[in-house]
Amino acid sequence: MKYKILSKYLLFTLAINAGTTTFGQTAKKDTLPPPAATEDWSVKPPLVTPGQHDAPPSDAIVLFGNENDAGKWQHADGSAVKWKVGNGEMTIVPKSTDIQSKQKFGNIQLHLEWKTPDPSEDQGMNRGNSGVLLMGLYELQIYESYQYLTKIYYNGQAGSIYKQHAPLVNAANKPQTWQTYDVVFEAPVFNADKTLKTPAYMTVFHNNVLILNHVQLKGPMVYQGYPNYKYHENKLPLRLQEHGSRVSFRNIWVREL
Repeated sequence: MKYKILSKYLLFTLAINAGTTTFGQTAKKDTLPPPAATEDWSVKPPLVTPGQHDAPPSDAIVLFGNENDAGKWQHADGSAVKWKVGNGEMTIVPKSTDIQSKQKFGNIQLHLEWKTPDPSEDQGMNRGNSGVLLMGLYELQIYESYQYLTKIYYNGQAGSIYKQHAPLVNAANKPQTWQTYDVVFEAPVFNADKTLKTPAYMTVFHNNVLILNHVQLKGPMVYQGYPNYKYHENKLPLRLQEHGSRVSFRNIWVREL
């Protein structure tokens, strides 16, 4: 009896090692497709040269660089930019109104650098207050939010989708120092009957820190009330907000996705 038990155990072990199951079934390893079956050679990704030393990548559309040329921007009425331009910067002139890009965009990667002024210049809650409005509608807030020294609701601080999403973390630098936004924006899609098919989404890095991770937008920015989508074109201008504070901008570029 002892030898019969050992013989059965030996046969079971040999069966496992031979690639069979306890039910005598052959393992399916030999039925896998060859490696080439899952290799994709259909579409060759285009070459893009990454930017060096904060320069934009080779396929970027530079909206404002170091040449002190604001010619790719205008005010809503089509007039030339009235903001202060020089030293590779555009600085808001209070009461001059927003500016918007002449070119229209939908899905984009956006890089933008901004700097808030001396806090003593601003009053009340209007501290370094501005914003980047994707498609002129969906606002990524700019604000003086360094270490919460300025009090404002969390979905209104720097890096928030204004009145919709607070950032995951506060990555703000000190006032009067340059800060970066790197944004991936997915524009909303509308059906043929102009109803919403897919909402907008946004991912944001603030000073190289992920602060918004593919958040769903509830609609265009509204200050009072609740946002909701209304049909609009699939491409619209990028807008920089003038909110009475002398916020500066530089190195603005876009990659269409």
